[in-house]
Amino acid sequence: MRLRTVLAAVCLSLATLVSGVGPSFAATQDTSADKIWVQYLAYRDSRSTVRIGAWQALLSSTPDAAIAQFVATGYDYSVKLAAETKARNADFARRILDTYPAEYAPEVHSAAQYAVNSRDDADRERFAHGGFQAAEQRDRQVRQTRGDQAKALVEADRAFVRDLAANDPGTQVRVSASYATRVGATDDDLVDFFASGWALGARLDLESYRLQAADNENKWRASLARLITDAQAAEQAAKNASGDAAAKAREAAGQAWHAVGDQTAPARSAWDQAQQVADRQARNWAAIAQAAAAATGPNWAAVVAPAQDNSTQWSDERGFAADQARYWNALLQQALDGEQRVRSGS
Repeated sequence: MRLRTVLAAVCLSLATLVSGVGPSFAATQDTSADKIWVQYLAYRDSRSTVRIGAWQALLSSTPDAAIAQFVATGYDYSVKLAAETKARNADFARRILDTYPAEYAPEVHSAAQYAVNSRDDADRERFAHGGFQAAEQRDRQVRQTRGDQAKALVEADRAFVRDLAANDPGTQVRVSASYATRVGATDDDLVDFFASGWALGARLDLESYRLQAADNENKWRASLARLITDAQAAEQAAKNASGDAAAKAREAAGQAWHAVGDQTAPARSAWDQAQQVADRQARNWAAIAQAAAAATGPNWAAVVAPAQDNSTQWSDERGFAADQARYWNALLQQALDGEQRVRSGS
């Protein structure tokens, strides 16, 4: 219940503060690996409950113990809280605020800002269930009445979005682009895609990548901590054993360290794959940012800032994935060394 109490007491501005990318994690390598991981969650997880839970551990008066507890049980509890309606509504409002800029979607941006800043959960509930859609329609009507964005579209724009629908590395961007270029789609649908649909799809793709990585990594770390503790205890028991019992104890310790090595396999594979995904996304968004900067007209102007931001964030993810791959490879070597050590009796 302690985390629930903290969540009730923490003002919404904290969730806003920690929703960004945060500092370079390469600069924090002098701290424990688990601390680096929890820092990542505190700055980058899309779920406010997870971010706040991570910050609670990091700012604890006994951070090492609090971080270990967060990895072991606190993360899962924070994820459970994130699925509750109030938390989902708050995260939804923040996501919409970040992806619907005031310049291109003023009605949605204003409504989302009100929902984010409100002290009343009912305001976020109303925004998530009808308010967002109503504001989106108001913005669409303004763009239709003005007409300049639809008039600015050229065939090359349509071809670009059709290519995204087929080839973009992000599932949600492909879905959004496919809807904008579906049979029967209008120029207004394409304008909507440039104004906000592209950015929202990109945000969902980034969040999906991070959520999958977070859920898997925390599960692996929690299991690994138990296995290392068991292996260390088994190795100590082997050192203390004598006579016929010593050989059996060394065998048990070797198996325990072997289990640690086995535990690293899915993580090493996943982070290698994550590097590839992040690299492709980073290069994709760098190319889009370049195309948007070179294009003219009101539609492409809405893409420049989100494309640059996505390129930066995916580049950061690529670097962090590489760090994690090195971490898990180092753990494999630690396990191999432990197994060799106990089997040789050194």
